[in-house]
Amino acid sequence: MTSERTPRSEPVSLSTALASFTDLWSPRIVTAVNDYDVRIAKVEGEHLWHVHDHTDEFFLVVEGELHIALRETDGERTVTLPRGSVFTVPRGTEHKPYAPAGAAILMFEPTGTLTVGDHHDEVPDHVDATTGHALS
Repeated sequence: MTSERTPRSEPVSLSTALASFTDLWSPRIVTAVNDYDVRIAKVEGEHLWHVHDHTDEFFLVVEGELHIALRETDGERTVTLPRGSVFTVPRGTEHKPYAPAGAAILMFEPTGTLTVGDHHDEVPDHVDATTGHALS
């Protein structure tokens, strides 16, 4: 059997994988690429302000629309990612993803990266502070 942190020997249907869970802000690991997890998550509402000190964070919107608020040296801005869009938050950039109407996302992150980053606001009950869960 394939471990949750190794490449899978068979294709993974993202729609089937997304249908296998209902938890929000609680990513599932669908496969691995080198030392990175490929994670999917269902999201709705707000995440929390956080920062990853040592890694960029890649987002691909599979369904819906994702917004990412960013705190940069020039001030705050928000990027809007419609379905099919990608965006990378640079390491060290404080950010807060949110999806007012809900979305499904795919992320690339180094194995072991916490969903709440290295520094963060208080973690609300609806956000799962995890390094990812195995896909059922």
